[in-house]
Amino acid sequence: MKAYKIPEATVMRLSVYSRYLQQLLEEKVETVSSGEIARGVGVSSAQVRKDLAYFGEFGTRGVGYRVEELFGHLMNILGLDQQWNVIIVGAGKLGCALARYQGFRERGFQICAILDNDPAIVGEKVDCLQIESLDKLKKLVHEYDIKVGIVTVPAEAAQDVTDQLIESGVKAILNFSPRVLKVPADVILRNVDLSVNLEVLSFNLTYNG
Repeated sequence: MKAYKIPEATVMRLSVYSRYLQQLLEEKVETVSSGEIARGVGVSSAQVRKDLAYFGEFGTRGVGYRVEELFGHLMNILGLDQQWNVIIVGAGKLGCALARYQGFRERGFQICAILDNDPAIVGEKVDCLQIESLDKLKKLVHEYDIKVGIVTVPAEAAQDVTDQLIESGVKAILNFSPRVLKVPADVILRNVDLSVNLEVLSFNLTYNG
């Protein structure tokens, strides 16, 4: 099954389902129905069944899904049954906060390095990571087999940093800058613009609040 045939919205919901199942595991829940998953994450049970059906048949009619088994399937589908090495470019407040975030490691994302081009902060520590010079980007990407780059630099530097990440061999980029980036077709780009999300909230408060 080709990944591009799966709607992105489905993949995002699978991530939410997996987090809900993880909570159930922590609560020692053994089985769960599509209706219970739906109520837990705020979608319809038909949507849950449709999303899971892209990847095969799970669960037993009249019994539901075994929580541990379904969680394992979703972690495999999402590629979270392996470790992904990550590099952060931009050691400002956001970059440092992301480097300290323990949730990444819990989901299989290992922050291996954080880089910046400001000589005043190169060499400082962010928890156990030392801020490295941007000049070392290519070396560190190869040394740690980096697959994912996180961009937390100002807008005016974002495209140049992205180009350097791509030239170094990084194939997936999470962009926190407000700039619209250009990447080749074989590079996966996700944008996280906090102001856009606030504007969506503003829209909904205005028209639906």
